[in-house]
Amino acid sequence: MRRNRSNLPKLLVASCLTLFAELALIRFLSTEVRIFAYAKNLALLLCFLGFGVGCALASKPVWWRRGIQALLALILLIDNPWTPRMFEGLSQTLGAGQDTAIWFVGTERNWPNFILAAAIAGILFFLLSAAFIPLGQVVSGEIDSAPDRLRAYSWNLAASLLGIVLFSLVSVAELPPAFWFGSVLAGFAFLQEGWKRRLIVAVLIVPAVFLLYEKASPDHFSIWTPYQQVEVWRDYFKNGEWKWTTIDVNHVGHQTIVNLSPEFLSRHPGLLQQPVEDNPYNLPFRFTVANPSVLVVGAGSGNDVAGAVRGHSSSVDAVEIDPAILELGRGHPERPYDSALVTTHLADARAFMKRADKRYDLVLFGLLDSHTQPSEYANMRIDNYVYTEQSLRKARDLLSPNGVLFLKFQVDRDWLGQRFYELLSRVFGKPPLVFVAEPGYGAGGVCFVISQGDQVEKRIAEDSQLRTFVARQGRTYLGPAAVALTTDDWPYLYQRNRSIPVVFLTLSLLVVGLAFGYRRLILPRTVASGTAGQSALFFFAMGAGFLLLETQTVSRLALFFGTTWQVNGVAIGSVLTALVLANLVAETFHERLDRWWTLAGLLGALISIYFLPFDRLPGSVVVVGSVGAALFGIPVFFAGLLFAREFRCAESPSAALAANMLGAVVGGLMENLSLVVGLRALLLVAALFYVLAALGLWAADRTLNRTPDPRPLAEAQSRAEGALL
Repeated sequence: MRRNRSNLPKLLVASCLTLFAELALIRFLSTEVRIFAYAKNLALLLCFLGFGVGCALASKPVWWRRGIQALLALILLIDNPWTPRMFEGLSQTLGAGQDTAIWFVGTERNWPNFILAAAIAGILFFLLSAAFIPLGQVVSGEIDSAPDRLRAYSWNLAASLLGIVLFSLVSVAELPPAFWFGSVLAGFAFLQEGWKRRLIVAVLIVPAVFLLYEKASPDHFSIWTPYQQVEVWRDYFKNGEWKWTTIDVNHVGHQTIVNLSPEFLSRHPGLLQQPVEDNPYNLPFRFTVANPSVLVVGAGSGNDVAGAVRGHSSSVDAVEIDPAILELGRGHPERPYDSALVTTHLADARAFMKRADKRYDLVLFGLLDSHTQPSEYANMRIDNYVYTEQSLRKARDLLSPNGVLFLKFQVDRDWLGQRFYELLSRVFGKPPLVFVAEPGYGAGGVCFVISQGDQVEKRIAEDSQLRTFVARQGRTYLGPAAVALTTDDWPYLYQRNRSIPVVFLTLSLLVVGLAFGYRRLILPRTVASGTAGQSALFFFAMGAGFLLLETQTVSRLALFFGTTWQVNGVAIGSVLTALVLANLVAETFHERLDRWWTLAGLLGALISIYFLPFDRLPGSVVVVGSVGAALFGIPVFFAGLLFAREFRCAESPSAALAANMLGAVVGGLMENLSLVVGLRALLLVAALFYVLAALGLWAADRTLNRTPDPRPLAEAQSRAEGALL
């Protein structure tokens, strides 16, 4: 213990850099190795694992060389110029199967290739965790050295919050990975001892930026939005006229901007492969009343909005979550977003529908499908809450008496089509009309059409060409076995059943296997026996319970306010702020804090939230959501109080942090249970971990009859002596 020799600037930089590097590496890995876009929280757990190992090694020389080598090796493997996209086969192999739907992967699993792909993923996981070991050593070492460990821990939390804010600003500014990792290496250079080492690490910024540099031209460029990497390709006819613009997300085809104006089509009569009225962007308006009022959710680059303008709509509300894609849509050749009839809304679709009080003749779900997750703390995709039973009921309630709901989706698993079919049947009390719209010029998909009244049936009866088209392209999704229907508590649209998919199990086992590989490092003697071992159980269980609680906070706020990056940032920021506040209270009133009453308050708050019916609370979405956020803040505050009280008198702060971070890894793995039991049940799992934490405290007291911490008395005596002198 190097008491009274802490370096506050070093602690602040290391803490801020830890969160910044976590977010940077998670985004980079999930973009370049697509399979990890669907399991971001596992990458987060590896960061926690590496940081926890570093905390356990606080007394050892800092592993800067190994950590920097791991970071550079990870960048070189993933984004090397010689074999670009070398990990695409990894994604296709690991993601194959019928138990989950991942775009553009097969349904048959090749087990030999699967095992090989898992081994390669394990190498990536090892490099990711190793990069965080030196950061854990620095942070825990500085807290160990601090004269007031609780205050140092508060500074650690505050700087971590700053790291989140900085990366959010970088994402909003759409800066590329070359800037992210240049900043991370600059932070590593600052933390070195001696100017020679700082210079060596600073020089490494040059090759890292060179590897990550992305060539760009007016017709091919990338945009790193707060959600994903958007890659844009513009194609032209031989005469140089624009043909279409393709938009890829995380290196996978996402949407194509097309021009269906009569003037453009007359110049290129062979472009369409079907009658123009049968194009997927024109079809919805063949079912509606004349001059409809339209809501487009998932407006994207503007094709559906352009169809609404061509369809002589009276008004159009266009909702899109990604600012970069919306901005690309403003360059659409038909300029739909410039129309006086169109109002754009940069918002989450579910959140917009909750706030909307207008009635529409057509609610159009564009090809609103997600390739990524909004948060590192939960296995949810951006659109999960859009396709739940409660969300579709809200969409139904937005329809006018003759209103039509038109939902387009890329259905590449029959069970996925069956889920939509059964959801709409339950919500509307009758089955939807289902048919396939061929892509031709633009994107196609399976279409589900339904209305509360008889508007759809009436249009089919009146339009013989439409009736013939629907009969020819019709599809039936009535499987032999019922599929689990998505709800706000179980919103996992892309999962076949209430089970953990093989790919998630495999990746989770890789994390567990890596943790066992580190076991000799993360089980130092100070936490392996006696009272310290019981204390380690407490901090371990607190970490596991807290990550589950954090997952619940993020998921609940996303349900109320939308799965946007702003909501995610506010949720994580509010959690860290509550912890800082708890530390301040614990430091001020430590003599009055009773651990058992604090624990009782924590468990009571968790159980109360579990049984509270948020969907029945009166008031607007903002009011109910704010109440929900405040209620979830109560157990976070109690957990922070309990942790701060025990951390203040822990025998080894670094060992306590190590146990806490490793517990967070276990808690993150337990988050996968929500795929089976739903999100709300995770509150009970968190409560069980907090009970386990209480058992650790009770066992420690019973073993050694631990007396109250003598340090407050010693500090008081020291102050008294100073006053006398």
